Amino acid sequence: MRILIVGCGRVGSALAKLLDADDHDVIVVDESPNAFKRLGHTFSGHVVVGTGIDYEVLKNAGAETADGFVAVTDGDNRNIMAALIAQRMFGIKHIVARIYDPPRGQMYRQLGIETVCPTTLGAKLIRDRLVDAPWNGMQAFDFGRLTALCAIAGPQAAGRRISEIESRGRIRISAVRRGPGKVMIATEDETLQTGDEVHAVVAPDAISDFAKFFAESARVEALA
Repeated sequence: MRILIVGCGRVGSALAKLLDADDHDVIVVDESPNAFKRLGHTFSGHVVVGTGIDYEVLKNAGAETADGFVAVTDGDNRNIMAALIAQRMFGIKHIVARIYDPPRGQMYRQLGIETVCPTTLGAKLIRDRLVDAPWNGMQAFDFGRLTALCAIAGPQAAGRRISEIESRGRIRISAVRRGPGKVMIATEDETLQTGDEVHAVVAPDAISDFAKFFAESARVEALA
């Protein structure tokens, strides 16, 4: 994919390096030439000095042929304006903007712009670490929208079917490891047994629900 990133701060530079390592064609735009030092010497993408809310800057950066667009400057207004330009003027399909103010994030999602709010995500993850389960090294992927979790089924979860734990669009059980050497693709009718290692993909707002099934487990951890 050809991906255009506006903002080369800590998040933007880290994302650019990850995407570059995955062999995507990455272009980073920032007003400060010094910001590109965060990309390091191994970054093989392209950099453009300029503001992400300038049509000509984005055009020169290759917005017309971009498959994805990310706005992660330190200002909500700039991120949204850049995202709107990418959407309305360049027709980029995959757009993500970082927004610190949760109500504004919801409003712009209604306009078709995917937003990520560190304020909301951080609060939910801290709450779940404190209250619901002994999370170990919580990490999120896919811009913080999903988390891969592994839990051990105790007596409380034993006897439950996969369909009782899954929630459409929120919790999906991908695989179950039962004893040494036995790994199975999860099916709705499969019944859990004590000691089963359950692998799931969970949306942030469903982490608490998932944790309740395995609250007695000694191990519930995030997967890299």
